[in-house]
This record gives sequence, C-alpha cells and structure tokens, in this order.
Amino acid sequence: MKGARAGSTVGQVSGFRHHKPRPFAPQDFNPYEGGADPARISEAAHLSAAAFVRKGIANEDPEVSNRLVQVAETEGLEVLAELWSEAPARSLPGALWRLYAVRTATLNNAETMSARFRAGAHRAEVERLVAGVAEPPTAEEMKKMATSILSGAFDGDFAHALERTAAYCRVLALGMTEHADAADLANETRGTKLTARAKSMVNTAEDLEACARLWRQDLLD
Repeated sequence: MKGARAGSTVGQVSGFRHHKPRPFAPQDFNPYEGGADPARISEAAHLSAAAFVRKGIANEDPEVSNRLVQVAETEGLEVLAELWSEAPARSLPGALWRLYAVRTATLNNAETMSARFRAGAHRAEVERLVAGVAEPPTAEEMKKMATSILSGAFDGDFAHALERTAAYCRVLALGMTEHADAADLANETRGTKLTARAKSMVNTAEDLEACARLWRQDLLD
C-alpha cells in the first residue's frame, strides 16, 4: 500500500469514531498538520479515501452524497486531517484532503476568497470558466461553487472535480499575487507572505491536475 501513514482501518464512511469538531478557519488554504504519527495510519488513509469515493460514485442517493460533502462539518476537519493531510499530495487521500480543505477555507473566508478570485479572474479566463463560479463571483457564489465541486467528486466525474479545484486555486493564486503587489507598497512583510501563499496555491493546483491525470489512467491510489 502506497502512502506515508498507517494504522487502524475505517470499514465504512459512516464508521468514523466521533470527535467533537474543533473550529478550523484558515485564512488561506495551507497545509494542516495532523497530530498522529505518520507511520501509523497510511493504510487507514488509503482505505478511507477509497471508501469515500467508491461509496459516493456507486450510490445514487443524493442524501449519501450530501453527507459525504458535509463530513468536515459533522465530524470536524481535524478528523480528516488525521487521516489524510500527511498522505502524498499525488495520492487519493492527498487529493481528497485538498478538496475538503479548499472547500472549508472558502466557506470560512468567502469574502476574502471572492476578492482574490475577482482580482485574478481577468488574468485567467479559461481557469475561471473551468472553476465554474457564477458571475459576479460573490462570497455566496464562492460557497456554492466550492460545495458543487465536492458534490461532483462523489456523484459526477472525480477527475473533473480535481480539475475544477485546480483551476480555482490558480485563479486565487493570481489574485493573491495582485494583492501582494499592492500590499508591498504599505506592508512589505504582508506582501511577501501573500506571495509565498500564492506559490503554495499554484503547487496545490499542479498536484490536483496530476491527480486528475492519474485518476483517468486508473493509477491514483
């Protein structure tokens, strides 16, 4: 089994042990460090990720898809982080972690994400269309888009969901770069941080695009 973490398995998506959700409100999408030993739960990461995707794709009940989408809220993103956040970026659990984390960041910081998306959209017309944000890209539309992408991962084309998220990240990265240039004039430190986060967002986009290619080749595990 490929991966960076190993440990107890999760038999079914609905079989997660319940944790009281811990608030998770990143200002931007950044890697979230799980607290467990990476060597303990690699098997759980891959088995649980496969269970999520297969259960969603195989089931035609919209309520099942809805529960899968909302698991970050019901169980807490901390639980998903423990399972998936340290898995290789170009793996099924790594890809799922990024889908959930990007959605959570968008729901919790919709106004900021909307501003960044608007700032980057004019420089990335193709990516803007692929991401599928309605015009104008208000905070509410950003939330709808993020949720629709994750829903599509379970009841549509998983690779397309990865590509939509990648496109979204690329537009955000361009917007963050523009904001960083403006911030440099007043606060160089903030501008430098935004630039670094934009580069991290581009890396995330590249990883998701690679995962989409692997999924279509039946090589993403």
